[in-house]
Amino acid sequence: MDFGKAFTFVFDDKDWLKKIGIAGVIALISIVLSVVIVGIAGFFLLGGWLIELTRRVIQHDPQPLPDWNDFGGYFMKGLQVFVISLVYSIPVILISGCGNLIPVIMQNNNDSSLAAVVSIVTTCTACFSLLYSLFLGVVLPAALGQFAATGQMSSAFRFGQVIGLVRAAPGAYVMVLLGGFIASIISGLGVIACGIGIAFTMAYAMAIDGHLYGQAYDVATAASGYKPAQ
Repeated sequence: MDFGKAFTFVFDDKDWLKKIGIAGVIALISIVLSVVIVGIAGFFLLGGWLIELTRRVIQHDPQPLPDWNDFGGYFMKGLQVFVISLVYSIPVILISGCGNLIPVIMQNNNDSSLAAVVSIVTTCTACFSLLYSLFLGVVLPAALGQFAATGQMSSAFRFGQVIGLVRAAPGAYVMVLLGGFIASIISGLGVIACGIGIAFTMAYAMAIDGHLYGQAYDVATAASGYKPAQ
């Protein structure tokens, strides 16, 4: 797995400035209009663009950075990415919600023993949320890799196969987790440019993530001998 390539491949494309620029503009509009449907649609477009990038890496396309010539296709893929991500996130959403709700319910109760129980439960839910978030950081990229490779959302929910990919190449998916952390830092650097730059650094960070997803999927399928039907 070529970790560094995920950070440099963008600049190998002669049209990288246009492609990242359009992604950045969409990201900026999505951030500004995030409270209305237009903003949500923009995030779906970016999610679909990321999956197309992942698919191209899996297929060893010499120019994996997608052009913006299929807005409808990107939107539908992005919508499916949202559903996949939401389903995989349900456990942490439920546990975190319960952990936040219990203190609110008990805030007017001065019983010290109940307060201790609430404190223990809150700590446990926080620990679970952290551990599951780390788990999600390696499993969700494998699920999205499955989706990108097959084009079928249902393939992302073949949990045995998804876990099998991670087990076949745990080091690759740990690198995806690390790369995602670095990409998030890069994305955050955009605030330096009066906040506007974050849209373009976010687009670049998404490109990094997509490339890492594709690379990790290739490594995992090679290690496991598993290759889903296209």
